[in-house]
Amino acid sequence: MSKPLKFAIIAGEESGDILGAELLAAMRLKTSQSITAIGVGGAHLQAQGLQTLFNPDEIALMGLSAILKKLPRLIKLISQTSDYILAEKPDCVVIIDSPEFCQRVAKRVRAANPSIPIINYICPSVWAWRSSRAKAMAPYIDHILAILPFEPEILKSLNGPAASYVGHRLATDAALLAASQAQSDLERTRSEASPKSLLLLPGSRRSEVRRTMAHLGATVDILKSRGHNFQLLVPSVPHVESEVRSLSASWAQQPEITVDAQRKAEMFASADAALAASGTVTLELALAGVPTVAIYDFDIPARIVSRFLFKGWTASLPNLIADEPVVPEFYNDHIRPHMLARQLERILSPSAARNAQRQGFAKIRALMATEIPPSEKAADIVLSFATSKIQP
Repeated sequence: MSKPLKFAIIAGEESGDILGAELLAAMRLKTSQSITAIGVGGAHLQAQGLQTLFNPDEIALMGLSAILKKLPRLIKLISQTSDYILAEKPDCVVIIDSPEFCQRVAKRVRAANPSIPIINYICPSVWAWRSSRAKAMAPYIDHILAILPFEPEILKSLNGPAASYVGHRLATDAALLAASQAQSDLERTRSEASPKSLLLLPGSRRSEVRRTMAHLGATVDILKSRGHNFQLLVPSVPHVESEVRSLSASWAQQPEITVDAQRKAEMFASADAALAASGTVTLELALAGVPTVAIYDFDIPARIVSRFLFKGWTASLPNLIADEPVVPEFYNDHIRPHMLARQLERILSPSAARNAQRQGFAKIRALMATEIPPSEKAADIVLSFATSKIQP
């Protein structure tokens, strides 16, 4: 019988948990060897048999202030996790996102046992800030599974670890593909006089929701005062739903708020435009073909740090992938509701600005296309490291 394979996987965010679960499932389909998984993961990885060392919510932190607040606990968990992995002696370590935690675990594991291959799934955003991290990762990361098409070349130029673009799961998401087709069908019948619907996406973390909702509400009020009458659609997630409902209660027009996945898909398929907190959701909107304006209001520590460390020309994923300013973006003190309202007016109805965004979205979808599903390509690379312990 073939030797069983053991993988250590660490995923803090739910998105990383999903990627890890899909990776495990794909590896099991590609090898006759039995596979066990240890590490840190949520419901999706646990459904694939991973026994988590602790609740992954403890490392799913966003923003410098959140990290500083829990720093003593994080330091203890880094030590505990790396010691656990070293004791288990896995055939390969896969770290997924949550770089402030995962990178430190990887560094400790490499220092203590250089024979264990370490794969980083989802490249840290070295193209946006702290580009020196790329070179610093090279001694302890054997390969990076990139989910954005421009990342391997960026890493090479920064003397970072070798990387392969495996694809982004959103590019093959059935709901987004359906929404994109629906948007294309609707585009032929949209007119200036058509009833309008506006997607509002305040984020998925309580701190960012609290900062963003005020901007969304003020923009909606201005649009209403300028004669616009449209349906407001707010797809949310369960853990911030009550916050979203509370913060929108004083708006002049009440939005439809949902946490239902099917209803979210319907909203993406029918919306005329979106105002969204910058992040992965802007890529979802681009792939669905929904013209968008992006905003983000950083917390105070992040504002201070970003002045010195942010080096990118844009923070919007659609813009980075297309390598051109497809989506207008406004940050911190540049978030002015009167400007946001006028930007949305340019894309709510058929116009040159709207057409330019949709052409940019088509370019993005083409750039992100892969011949095989992302999880399968990722599985091939991880298995090659685990079974041969040499770079594929």
